[in-house]
Amino acid sequence: MTGPECQSASQPRTIGKVLIANRGAIARRIVRACNELGITSVVVYTSVDAKAPYISEASEAYALNGLRPADSYLDQDQLLGIARTSNADSVHPGYGFLSESADFAQRVRDAGLTFIGPDPVWLERMGDKVNARRMMAERGMPIFAGSDLISDAAAAREAAKAIGFPLVVKPSGGGGGMGMQVVEQMDALESALTQAQAVAAAAFGNGAVYLERWIPRPRHIEFQILADEHGNAMHLYERECSVQRRHQKLIEESPAPGIDASALREQAERGAEICAQLGYNNVGTLETLYSDGSSGFLEMNTRIQVEHGVTEEVTGVDLVQQQILLAAGGALPEPVELSGHAIEVRLYAEDSQTLMPSTGVLRTFQPPRLFGVRVETGYQQGQEVSPFYDALLAKIIAKGSTREQAIGRAIVALQAFTIQGVQTNAGLLLRVLRDSAFLRGDIDTGMVARILRTGRRIPAL
Repeated sequence: MTGPECQSASQPRTIGKVLIANRGAIARRIVRACNELGITSVVVYTSVDAKAPYISEASEAYALNGLRPADSYLDQDQLLGIARTSNADSVHPGYGFLSESADFAQRVRDAGLTFIGPDPVWLERMGDKVNARRMMAERGMPIFAGSDLISDAAAAREAAKAIGFPLVVKPSGGGGGMGMQVVEQMDALESALTQAQAVAAAAFGNGAVYLERWIPRPRHIEFQILADEHGNAMHLYERECSVQRRHQKLIEESPAPGIDASALREQAERGAEICAQLGYNNVGTLETLYSDGSSGFLEMNTRIQVEHGVTEEVTGVDLVQQQILLAAGGALPEPVELSGHAIEVRLYAEDSQTLMPSTGVLRTFQPPRLFGVRVETGYQQGQEVSPFYDALLAKIIAKGSTREQAIGRAIVALQAFTIQGVQTNAGLLLRVLRDSAFLRGDIDTGMVARILRTGRRIPAL
């Protein structure tokens, strides 16, 4: 037998050859997981990614027609065609692109392949944030005050009176903070509603929005869930993801500093229980906001997270391998205890002053090789950083017996990472890691904006 073969709740499945419908660091990460499980890996690539290191590390590689995402990594027909040509028996979507597309997941299944992720019904149900909030709240997950879908300005005004100000207008079908509009008073509501609907329609093809209470300085805490196809679910503790810029995460860690661990464990356990009750399967992440001892569910991400490595380092559980094993109908791993502290920093190709993406050829690209440090990247020296895709160059994950040791190792790793050809946000990451509030664990989602408002120049490294 090649790879995992298990009896699922419905039918036995063998996963022996995986098409990886993605690129960059996550494509390379999935290749590694497949190699370790003895599974054949198939990667796809555009001309921009032809020099990526995972092209040679995978078992097979197929060139994509087109360059822009819509013509390549989002082209479902082309991806399914390569799956047929390569005789793959399953598809791993990674994160981003088609990872949370219920339509793509169903097409994969209809083609007789295994989709390595949750059942398409969960991609659809959890993809609608209003529906997800309702489902979780009905089963005891706390949420902050919010509305159903808003149909017009009159409905928005009525909902706003019940919620109170400040509030935020949020797209129901999107993510990453795109389209969100914070509203301080009633007379600004209608214009914010119009703007949020327009951005949501353009970005996600879905202009539906809802209102939610605005929490000015919250912590962003998420819980990693694993669920099998036999009605069981478990949590792998929490990740602290509050260090963000423009609602995009920059630094993540586990465990969360400065919050009562027992309260977090209780919420994680409740989240896992709800997922089991619902019959959710495979991996998922419950995202919440935490403020002044209160917590509110935001959404559920039905895919592997960018920051999954943080959890892997403190639990010893390989989440990508677990995705594959669970998709084959396997059972959950044994419960584990937290060990040490891990912190991840996201190294982006961007101008250190304007914070806009930086493109070019990586004349030098030398990740550090240090004890207690893991680097996840889809790039290597000589490769082009293109404007067509996400600007994430690498994820640096540092592990220590204490939070202080993990932070120190992350700082050393950033300083030892040699990159020439593009600018990076290393200076900003170092500024945050050395910030006195961050070192105390006094974190919230607005801290990066406050650091940038000091006017101190961010050094280009």
